[in-house]
Amino acid sequence: MGDNGSAAQVCIPKFDGDYEHWTLLMENLLRSKEYWTVISPGIREPAEGEELTVVQQRTLDELRLKDLKAKNYLFSSIDRTLLKTIAKKGTARELWESMKEKFQGSARVQKAQLQVLRRNFELLEMKEGETISEYFGRVMVIANTMRNCGEDMSYGKVVEKILRTLTERFNYVVCSIEESKDIDSLTVDALQSSLLVHEQKFSRKVTKMVTEDDQALRASYDYGRGGRGLGRGYGPGRGRGRGWNKEAVECFKCHKLGHYKYECPDWYNDQHAHYVSSSQVQTRAQGDMKDDVLLMACVDSEGSIELEEEAQGFMALLEDIKQDSHEDWWFLD
Repeated sequence: MGDNGSAAQVCIPKFDGDYEHWTLLMENLLRSKEYWTVISPGIREPAEGEELTVVQQRTLDELRLKDLKAKNYLFSSIDRTLLKTIAKKGTARELWESMKEKFQGSARVQKAQLQVLRRNFELLEMKEGETISEYFGRVMVIANTMRNCGEDMSYGKVVEKILRTLTERFNYVVCSIEESKDIDSLTVDALQSSLLVHEQKFSRKVTKMVTEDDQALRASYDYGRGGRGLGRGYGPGRGRGRGWNKEAVECFKCHKLGHYKYECPDWYNDQHAHYVSSSQVQTRAQGDMKDDVLLMACVDSEGSIELEEEAQGFMALLEDIKQDSHEDWWFLD
């Protein structure tokens, strides 16, 4: 009665396609109920004509009852559609072996799977941005699958694999572990615990750096909004069209605050730009003018004839300069 009452509360693992996970949970359940003996080694039925003693017959009856209970757990964990595809369902052992052959395959299939798993294990490397827990999970999934296929996968081999495939930021941690600990006796759990501590230190350091940079940027932004920034035309007050305060901006033309040079109203107060005549250019070429001259011209309706004459004179001057011995003349159009 007690067994039936406890069986009603048992959470039976459902088979979802992951055979390795299902066998792990199911074997643990059957062992906890003391039914694993009907799976391994199984029930030995007496040969035809063999006579059993009273004790042997009682023992055989108890094993047959356990076998029925074990089959009940297996039937409850396997989907109805999948159960119809399994041929041998006479005993719990036959049902178990049918599932193993169907999803784990024969010895030849396991050997082929093992070759693929070995290659995947050798190619494993920790990715940038991947956490320690995620990488350990990927390694252990392949390592346990290889072990289930018959590979001698010791924990020392797993530890060595993890240590040589971590990212560069763990280099000094790996050196410290290799110098201070015996790798052969180091367990996977102990290694993961040690690396998690260092990963948390990295995370705190990065978080602190990001916070400090954000505070510095915010302080610079607030300073630019409230003052003249970092000087004439520089710093936070210099931004255009980004919500910055233009009151701190100094115009390069009129040297007034509140607008940029290209917005300066003085541009529209000038009638037209001044230009330098050809006689002034010739004077500059002879070295008589002390100040630098910027040659500019603006065509308007009133001075077009005069400008054309001046342009003809400037072109004549250029022809004279070509025949001169000097080669370092510069003109701005």
